Amino acid sequence: MVRLNWTRSAVEDLKSIADYIAKDSVRYAKIQVFRLKSRTKVLKANPHIGRPVPEFVNERYRESVEGNYKIIYEIVDKERIDILAIHHVVRDLAEKQVE
Repeated sequence: MVRLNWTRSAVEDLKSIADYIAKDSVRYAKIQVFRLKSRTKVLKANPHIGRPVPEFVNERYRESVEGNYKIIYEIVDKERIDILAIHHVVRDLAEKQVE
């Protein structure tokens, strides 16, 4: 099974999302974080489940959608996936710096 590696940037994205949602509802913030983390766990068994990221040239960069968020990840090799960013779908990904 593939190992997930969360980059610092992705962890910060997840925290920012939780903090933003928690302004209105701490309960919903926890639910959203749980959903996003659960979606990444699916990648362990199915790394190619996400589609290639249209903004990137290399197909090892993929995205999986959970609600209003894109989970951007890189298939590093057969044993590792890096979670690069959690990005709201209405925002322009081209402006985001991913590790």
